[in-house]
Amino acid sequence: MPHPHRSALFLPASNPRAIAKARTLPCDVVILDLEDAVAPDAKTQSRAAALEAAAQGFGERRLVIRANALDTPWGEVDCAALRDSPVDAVLLPKVDGPAAARRARALLGEEGPPLWAMIETCCGVLALADLCADTPALRLEGLIAGTNDLAKEMRLPADPARAALMPLLVQMVVAARAYGLIVLDGVCNALDDGDRLGAECAQGRMLGFDGKTLIHPSQIAPANTAFGPSPDEIAWARAVVAAFADPANAVLGAIRLDGQMVERLHLAQAERLLALA
Repeated sequence: MPHPHRSALFLPASNPRAIAKARTLPCDVVILDLEDAVAPDAKTQSRAAALEAAAQGFGERRLVIRANALDTPWGEVDCAALRDSPVDAVLLPKVDGPAAARRARALLGEEGPPLWAMIETCCGVLALADLCADTPALRLEGLIAGTNDLAKEMRLPADPARAALMPLLVQMVVAARAYGLIVLDGVCNALDDGDRLGAECAQGRMLGFDGKTLIHPSQIAPANTAFGPSPDEIAWARAVVAAFADPANAVLGAIRLDGQMVERLHLAQAERLLALA
């Protein structure tokens, strides 16, 4: 059964109260951050706190720990420390191509946690095909769009519609689908603008993302709603499954349902949607 990834909440690994609260929140994924959210003088302590939190677990929520980039003083130490940790994945920031991911995999070990990659540089976007093609060796499991860093590197003006980022986001989804990876949309910085968050979630869903990365608990419910199957979608999926289960349709590749042509590819979609629901 597939695990939902509708909502992935970033938390600083240096904040024990936030970590404790995360175990009560309805997010699908918790991402403990050792990178941007942690000051340089707190890196070592935060790494130890993240490992302790991982050992305690987060219930049904998946746990991902974001390491520091490998070109920093902490990145290699982070990956080596996470090698035997009970995490669902290690998130590597600023992945410019397969070389950095291979270094991380070597540090994590062949049997270590799966790898997720932040795509947040122009080079990273250009290297998507090469990176994802190496998925089996890297044990690459997911991609996350680093929209803030991409906008900065591209020198984009502020744009709530994210128009200039659309082609890049589509490339990430295409690469993820080609190689069977999870793919999550970037964060929304507007904490007090529910309309903007809703628009970004709807946009991400339309682009094909599995979910959205978040920076505040108040963003979880909108993301879960936007990226989860709607009642209408569930009703459609049940109707499709029931129609193909009819013995009269057993040998048919396509059938007519409520005025539309439905094929067995739609059956596969319906079954996956019901499993998520």
